[in-house]
Amino acid sequence: DALKNIKAGMEGLKNMQQDPQALAQLLKDMQDPEMMAEAQKMMDDPKFKAEMKKLQNSQQFKESVKGMQDLMSDPAKQAAMEAKMEHMVKVGNEQIKQTQENTLDSTMEAMLNNKDMMNNMANMVKDPNFKKQFDEMMKDPSFRSYMESMQDMMKDPTKKAKFEQAAAGLKQAL
Repeated sequence: DALKNIKAGMEGLKNMQQDPQALAQLLKDMQDPEMMAEAQKMMDDPKFKAEMKKLQNSQQFKESVKGMQDLMSDPAKQAAMEAKMEHMVKVGNEQIKQTQENTLDSTMEAMLNNKDMMNNMANMVKDPNFKKQFDEMMKDPSFRSYMESMQDMMKDPTKKAKFEQAAAGLKQAL
């Protein structure tokens, strides 16, 4: 399990060099105390530590560290890398926001154009456990991010009108 986690993490780090959205999401995730506590728990696992020790002794790892040290010792290369990373994070955050907006748009459209969807939403809201589940979801940074995107979308009069129409339809279904 520890080896699988390490391999997945290394693969993820490699992919982030090409995927601004994954990089931006990682930086957001690193601000989540619960996620960081889980990561710390994983890193404290003796199996994880043993696998990391093996990895650190590998020639590929040593070459990667040497390459990074060389890069960081050259101010021009370091500045170029920082600029590239800043740009990637900016692009990634924009991609995350666009994905969230698209998801929220399609949800609103489904609620407005599909009676079954509206009835399902009404049944969910009627469920006595809904508030508790919603409160738990609000603790999740990615869900909070969706809520922030929704607030941004409300600045657009057309989207605000659709949201209000969907809310009225939900009230009617209740």
